[in-house]
Amino acid sequence: MALASGNPALKAMEKTFHAEMDQPVMTVSGTVNKILILMGCLLLTATFAWSQADSPNITAIMIGGLIGGLIFSLITIFKPNVAPITAPIYALCEGLFLGALSAVIQKAVPNVPIVMQAAGLTFATLIAMGIAYKTGVIKVTEKFRAGVIAATGAVFLVYFATMILRMFNVEVPFIHQGGAIGIGISLVVIVIAALNLVLDFDFIERGEANQLPKNYEWYGAFGLMVTLVWLYLEILRLLLILASNRD
Repeated sequence: MALASGNPALKAMEKTFHAEMDQPVMTVSGTVNKILILMGCLLLTATFAWSQADSPNITAIMIGGLIGGLIFSLITIFKPNVAPITAPIYALCEGLFLGALSAVIQKAVPNVPIVMQAAGLTFATLIAMGIAYKTGVIKVTEKFRAGVIAATGAVFLVYFATMILRMFNVEVPFIHQGGAIGIGISLVVIVIAALNLVLDFDFIERGEANQLPKNYEWYGAFGLMVTLVWLYLEILRLLLILASNRD
């Protein structure tokens, strides 16, 4: 059975061969344990970064976490066998970035518990998509997988192009603006991110079925963490747009 996922962090797994019979293999329960460890790492550094909201170093913490997360995510994607080491470091870095960013955004809208709302909606979406997947409400077919992969690729291409154009002081309309169109675009991206969770669940189950090596539990957990970080950022952005429109 071929392995595939819309999550870029998991696509390298498609080339992995079956584990030897006498070698410990990847399991869903083992991957869940690794996910909990990564979440613990993220929350640890996020709490620290949040506590530095009034510190002049908050921007440095945010940028350092962003760069560190990017570096270790790329290492993990291209070297899946080192995921047991790099995945926790990635989670620690992302915690610094998300904690600092959340603190800055919360200070910008002090009258709205925007961070708590974004975190709550993120985990609610995780649970809802997990239930939808396990009950068969959403079934991962080849067409479904291809559609989500294509949509995810399109989103990242647009974001990448937007980032490049901003370097030349060119603003892409609607992408980062309020109004009905901006809100609609944000909702579409959130839906795509949520659907990637389903692909991640399917990928982890298929990893167990294909008896991938035990250390790939860290890689599967890393892929799900990447999707959760993306989903949280998109929900936070949408809530910020809505809060700004109310002002």
